Amino acid sequence: MTGFTGSPLDRVDHIRSDPEGFAALRYDWRARLLALDGLEPQLSEDGSLVWASLVELTEEAEVVLLGVSDGKPHFTTIPPHAVGAPMRSPSMLRLLHVLPTEQAAIYGTAHSLITWHNTHRFCPRCGSATTLFRAGWGRKCDRCGTEHFPRTDPVVIMLAEYEGQVLVGRQSRFPAGNYSALAGFLEPGESIEEAVRRELMEESGVPTGRVRYVASQPWPFGGSQLMIACVAEALDDTITLDTKELEDAMWVTPDDVRAALNGDPDARFKAPPPFAIANSLLTAWLDDQETVRPRALG
Repeated sequence: MTGFTGSPLDRVDHIRSDPEGFAALRYDWRARLLALDGLEPQLSEDGSLVWASLVELTEEAEVVLLGVSDGKPHFTTIPPHAVGAPMRSPSMLRLLHVLPTEQAAIYGTAHSLITWHNTHRFCPRCGSATTLFRAGWGRKCDRCGTEHFPRTDPVVIMLAEYEGQVLVGRQSRFPAGNYSALAGFLEPGESIEEAVRRELMEESGVPTGRVRYVASQPWPFGGSQLMIACVAEALDDTITLDTKELEDAMWVTPDDVRAALNGDPDARFKAPPPFAIANSLLTAWLDDQETVRPRALG
């Protein structure tokens, strides 16, 4: 299971268009409200999400129905001006290291929705103010009536593979020693496979052929993205770096990847954190290598 997946909440889509059903959940005495500090989650001593009561909320507060679990409705509010930063803060990363995966999925959904609402308070069609509807899963223009819904931007994240090695790279903003899979947004009129080949060529100069899908992951930071993890077969191992995109790139072996994932201090590079799909992608590739070519024991 990749990070930010496995939420235990039933999204109860049928309630979103039922004002009476939504009101019943909104005023249910068991309703829980996600406790946030701006956009960062508040955690209990055991590293779990903190849930509060909706009792103190005003009638004007914008609330979003995240879902229902064990009969209890779970909500988040839309804090004014809480627009997500392009990058994660150090404190946010520390929280994600301790937050259980299924709770990170709940938080990730809330983060994405809050960011979307605060960037869509005005209609892109006529410029008038929008108001929340469908239990917080949409906004409607007060003037022209246009309905707007949260969107997810697809991003490919991939490893190029060549003769038992894979390509990893780093951007200048990465912590020292950290490398990851290469990534980029899909463009209009482009398939996943085409985007994988284009991004690898643009950033590393490595031409690739066959592409295979591995897994996907919702990513709530910098907007709302769907990370689509793939492995592409490289046709050549010559690297021609785009230094505007990457600071460095290198081919690494299964032993290099294993050492990085295990946190070996002598590893050639530091792996992405466990909640990032790049970690899952490297793990899946290594598992595949060990299945095809088992390590010698002893």
